[in-house]
Amino acid sequence: MLAAQATIAGRITPDAIRAAVAAQRGMAERLFSTLAAGSQGHPGIMRDTYGAGENFGHKVMVEEAAAAGLVVATDAAANTYATWRGAEADAPAILMGSHLDSVPHGGNFDGAAGVVAGLVTIAALRELGMQPRRDVTVMGVRAEESVWFQVSYIGSRSALGTLPDGALDATRIDTGRRLSEHMRDCGGDPEALRRGVRALDPKRIRAFLEVHIEQAPSLFEAGFPIAICTGIPGNFRYPNARIVGRHDHVGTPRRFRRDAAMAGMALAHALDEIWAAHEAAGTQIAITFGRFHTDAAMHGLTTVPGDFHFSLDVRAYDEAVLAGLEAQMHKAIGRIEAERNVRFELGQRASAAVGPVDAGIRTALTDAAANLGIPAMPLGSPASHDSAAFAAAGVPVAMLFVRNEHGSHNPKEAMEIDDFMAAATVLALWVAENAG
Repeated sequence: MLAAQATIAGRITPDAIRAAVAAQRGMAERLFSTLAAGSQGHPGIMRDTYGAGENFGHKVMVEEAAAAGLVVATDAAANTYATWRGAEADAPAILMGSHLDSVPHGGNFDGAAGVVAGLVTIAALRELGMQPRRDVTVMGVRAEESVWFQVSYIGSRSALGTLPDGALDATRIDTGRRLSEHMRDCGGDPEALRRGVRALDPKRIRAFLEVHIEQAPSLFEAGFPIAICTGIPGNFRYPNARIVGRHDHVGTPRRFRRDAAMAGMALAHALDEIWAAHEAAGTQIAITFGRFHTDAAMHGLTTVPGDFHFSLDVRAYDEAVLAGLEAQMHKAIGRIEAERNVRFELGQRASAAVGPVDAGIRTALTDAAANLGIPAMPLGSPASHDSAAFAAAGVPVAMLFVRNEHGSHNPKEAMEIDDFMAAATVLALWVAENAG
């Protein structure tokens, strides 16, 4: 019935897309429910990177794709691919997807929404009788959540051949085991990655599209169900920074102190003022101290802290802005070291490039939402995503955000299924117009 009424002048109509995607609502609800039931973190969700939780997410994806008759494959990083074959093997493929891991005690939708949206899109277009000219692939990405190994975009950069040197030797925060070991346990081949093997050639990819929940309640505040992403921030990070001072008696006068905790406070204050100045000038950035603490082994009511530890994540939408922020940070550190007679040891630096969104796809998604009657607003991503790794490799990328009242990376993620289906409908219309 849907296929018979799907086209006008050979093109699938927005009304047909809307009906076909709506027919997959039960499938989407079932997949989200299955994912949640099998990866409980008490509280929240625990799909640990290269561990049992993430493996479960990929198992759910594989079973759904295989039952639908899609071609299922994995790569050396144990990413999962579910492909609807197109008529022209040489035509660059459309990729959709996101990650299937979570932060510790996170929510059920961060990442998983992008994989489910891809599966829903393929199911809807097949029901309409569409025969794609190019391959349409859903990618379940490994290891996007950098909290586990403190390396960004492990799965996507592995697939693209852009994984940083030394990343395979990074250790997981809870097990202390190397990434290469965890990857091998999950069916990957880290030695192939060391040899430079890559699963994806950017020149063979038409686009990578990612549906994701919003990670701050901007859509909830504005009253929109979805947003079209305008850009993905890059970052620089110092996961294990330290300030070395001197432990002293609580009665030590200020002029003699080498107080590492006060030095940490001074850096936080300096960076917060820099953030406020950028915000006042209309430049969006984000600065986060994820860890910020003295040495627990030396805690004492009457001890001046001589050792302080922190992590730092700084994000911006422009590489020049990022470079300027890092220069300002180092200037502040030099001043604080001189003023407080301490020493900063920043440790290993990590970074990720700014992810520009393809202007043409962004416009097409905006038009698709309008043609479907779905309210949508433009929104810059406050977070990093696998799409940025694809963009850095030269792949055209775009993202759709889904309203989420309570933010992400917590058990209260609150994506409504109606909002998710709206994003999947916009995605499906774009794929229908670009895969045929």
